[in-house]
Amino acid sequence: MTTPLIASLRQQCGGPRDGALLRFSLGNALLAAAEPGAAVDELRRALEFDPAYSAAWKLLGKACLEAGQPEAAATAWRRGVAVARQRGDQQAGKEMGVFLRRLEQAGAAGQASPDRDRTD
Repeated sequence: MTTPLIASLRQQCGGPRDGALLRFSLGNALLAAAEPGAAVDELRRALEFDPAYSAAWKLLGKACLEAGQPEAAATAWRRGVAVARQRGDQQAGKEMGVFLRRLEQAGAAGQASPDRDRTD
């Protein structure tokens, strides 16, 4: 489903405003529109612009999980925890650590729900 927000964000891609924040915003909008596969693609692009973007790692993990890719979600959250530690972003690191533990406890079967106790 293409919402006006998604259409507007897509129009800006490739232009002078293209960057990590734009791609993160697009990925977030796609995830909200129940398009997790497309969200994964955009969040990966956000991380190409800024590999130290903790929030993008966190949302990428969520998008991967919703797209039925629990192993990719775990990888994203592990990398995100490492990035968050390097940047001193303690809250994001803690949240991704919790999501990762839940996923591992669920046996990486996609049964975990990282938003159950969402704090953002």
